[in-house]
Amino acid sequence: MLWRAAALQPFTLTCFSLAGGALHAWSHASPRLGLQPGRFTKPRTQQRGSDLSAQHSGTLLDSSYVLADAHVRLTHRMRSISQQRENNYRVAATIHNFDNGNIPPYAILSHTLEADGDEVTFADLQIGDGRGKPGYKKILFCGRQARYDGLQYFWVNTCCINKKDKAELAFAIRSMFCWYRNAAGCYAYLSDVWEPAFRSSRWFTRGWTLQELLAPATVEFFSQEEESLGSKTSLQAMIREITSIPSEVLRGAPLSKCSVNERLRWAEGRMTGRDEDRAYCLQGILDVELAQVYGEGEAGAFKRLMDEVHKLERCTQDIRPTDPRDDKKRIEDTKGGLLAESYRWILNNTTFKQWHDDQHSRLLWVKGDPGKGKTMLLCGVINELQSSIPQTALLSYFFCQATDSRINSATAVLRGLLYMLVHQQPSLASHVRKKHNHAGKSLFEDANAWVALTEIFADVLRDTSLSATYLIINALDECATDLPKLLSFIAKQSSASSRVKWVVSSRNWPDIEEELEQAEHKTRLSLELNAESVAAAVKIFVKQKMHELAQEKRYTPEVEDKVLQYLTSNANDTFLWVALVCQDLKAIPKWDVLEKLAQFPPGLESLYMRMLQQIRKSSSAGRYLADDPESVQEIIGFCGSFQEDSS
Repeated sequence: MLWRAAALQPFTLTCFSLAGGALHAWSHASPRLGLQPGRFTKPRTQQRGSDLSAQHSGTLLDSSYVLADAHVRLTHRMRSISQQRENNYRVAATIHNFDNGNIPPYAILSHTLEADGDEVTFADLQIGDGRGKPGYKKILFCGRQARYDGLQYFWVNTCCINKKDKAELAFAIRSMFCWYRNAAGCYAYLSDVWEPAFRSSRWFTRGWTLQELLAPATVEFFSQEEESLGSKTSLQAMIREITSIPSEVLRGAPLSKCSVNERLRWAEGRMTGRDEDRAYCLQGILDVELAQVYGEGEAGAFKRLMDEVHKLERCTQDIRPTDPRDDKKRIEDTKGGLLAESYRWILNNTTFKQWHDDQHSRLLWVKGDPGKGKTMLLCGVINELQSSIPQTALLSYFFCQATDSRINSATAVLRGLLYMLVHQQPSLASHVRKKHNHAGKSLFEDANAWVALTEIFADVLRDTSLSATYLIINALDECATDLPKLLSFIAKQSSASSRVKWVVSSRNWPDIEEELEQAEHKTRLSLELNAESVAAAVKIFVKQKMHELAQEKRYTPEVEDKVLQYLTSNANDTFLWVALVCQDLKAIPKWDVLEKLAQFPPGLESLYMRMLQQIRKSSSAGRYLADDPESVQEIIGFCGSFQEDSS
């Protein structure tokens, strides 16, 4: 249910309530505005922290919270209130239909409850009553503040939920964390606090206000006199002392970064009106949903809560084929570390900027020949996105590797991406658990795994609570199993949601190009067409590797200079060639390096041939290289256990 807030003189608000699939809205507005539509006047300027009861007049703004499935019907009743006289009003009614995907920005109120009978209720709004109750002041305050912040809609729990409807109440309790998280602004009204008494406010002792502190991106605190006390950001140190919540969490870090036990400790000592609510108020903080069964007692509620937490943990563990974050670190370490100067050129590339900035550009395909640095380029893109996108945005990635059966299939790619998405926004696990609760881990491993995973992934991308999301898949050409299925899925899903952007990389394979050509809103970035940028990046890479090598081997300046010249002249703009040669140079004594240097031919293919020839010449080559790879007898000849089995 939503309030529609507006100027106080005359004052307008609209309240929407989800009831049986319908969302009802009520609005108060003056019949004597005396202004033209679209105009707004302020007799005096209101500053943050100044008297929030300053009088204004003008056209009205709306404020709303809406969270419902599919389409929502709004019943909209308008009541007019004069600032001087609140008893003369008239009623009109209209009906609106809002698509759930077009929820307007809204403010939300966080507060502690007044004594029984002192809060404005949903029933009060239905009959146009409640203006004489102490709780009405909070509604007026929230409307004024929402209007001041340029928000048309706002939500107040006491009057925006029909608590007589048990189904609606249960839905609201389950959804509360999400509603606070998605609010454009949260106003914490401390009705018991004058400015010096912030630390002792009852607001910090209540169970439900914990999620109201954690979920919104911004929380602003106001005193009994409606004076601004500061924000969650500016009061961070004090709030940390009061609540023991880490600063990074108060700054917006995902709650999943903290253990379940740590999150439970934040709630210790907080009280709720009903015993069971001590557990129910934690479901959003622990990323689970729990049906309300009042009468089960606190112990019973906590048992069910922890059962749901354990189910979520098992589901997350089962979907994980690998941790892509570990794969990224391993790859960077194997390649000698990520050099920022070798990838930053892409940040100013026209094609990349188009993908990044244009909401209609959703799929970027980075393509290039082997050894051109695609993997490290994407590692760099991941790092840049991690440091630049909002904390509420999601970033998920996967590194395919043909030689590792854990991460070389289409199902592994989707599992890895889902694992990272669920880790960052655990509420998305509900789409996985719908199937996992019945099938367990076999859901991701049996013959129907691809079908199940594509359905789950599509549901996640359609989820209206999904934050802005970036999906990155490296080395599509190393997906050894079901690559065509994966390409078809990417082409289709990359066009499905405007909130999701994709980056994929691969070699210049015609089959990959043919499949990705089916995608809408795509763009491609060819490394061969950006040869100048790649060449400059390779030169930087050569200098860095040469510097490391010279320090380790203690080359003289003369040797260092000659090796540097040779690497620069023969790299052919290929990162992999440089990395392989430098790896071999580490094993050569410094007094012999110049003589052996010429043995490294230019070009990746020639270098590979040299490496194979060296293997053939080694004393143990006969054990690894057969003249006839199809000869089973030769294999048996080298494997004693085979001989024993065959006898």
